[in-house]
Amino acid sequence: MGKFTDKTVIITGGNSGVGAATAMAFAKDGANVIISARRQAALDDVAAKITEAGGSVVTVSADISKDEDCKHLAEVALEKFGRIDVLVNNAGVLDTGLAPVDKFDDVETAKVIAINQVGTMQCIRAILPHLQAGAAIVNVASVAGVNGGGGAAYVSTKSAIIGITKHTALLCADKYIRCNAVCPGTIVTPMTMNMKPEQLDMRMMGAMSKHADLKIKPCMAEDVANVIEFLASDEAKALTGQILVSDFGASL
Repeated sequence: MGKFTDKTVIITGGNSGVGAATAMAFAKDGANVIISARRQAALDDVAAKITEAGGSVVTVSADISKDEDCKHLAEVALEKFGRIDVLVNNAGVLDTGLAPVDKFDDVETAKVIAINQVGTMQCIRAILPHLQAGAAIVNVASVAGVNGGGGAAYVSTKSAIIGITKHTALLCADKYIRCNAVCPGTIVTPMTMNMKPEQLDMRMMGAMSKHADLKIKPCMAEDVANVIEFLASDEAKALTGQILVSDFGASL
């Protein structure tokens, strides 16, 4: 038996990168996995791999910037499996070109906030009433939220996720429902690899170099998935409100 056998795990942004790797890891350890994202075709690809490996998976097309989609996600989990044990808030988007605070675009910033910050909060609000003692929430923030190294819109949302992680942990400590966050550094995923060099703000890139040792290897999606799974496991039952940077020490 796996350490998550018969437990239900919801993973937002489960269509690629960290989300897909996390879904594979939980399914391998026996969990009933529910993966959500906006692109159904990509979800189906991940689900096919999990099923082929013998795992249990359900897909839900959802836009977490819409409160009704977050509520629907909880409803599907309860309908299919009757319980929710783990919520992994992984869904998120980058801003274009790492625009600093004196150059950010208002429309794009509103979109990034709606998905990264408000979407995470809406998912917690929708699912929290259904969690029991021993349940865990793991938020995927970023080292950018710790040291400010990124576009202003993105940094603001990842800093907010760190704050809401501590807030949720404080609120739920007496119920033994835990909330922690992992903050990946440079990570190799389709989202980061699709950034166009010609769009990057060189002034911001220069500032970020103060907090990044490029000689140290980047994280892979599986590295972050392992941290997420640990934080959701009983081995980490005494940890809540904690913010773990996952970057092989590149930002030290």
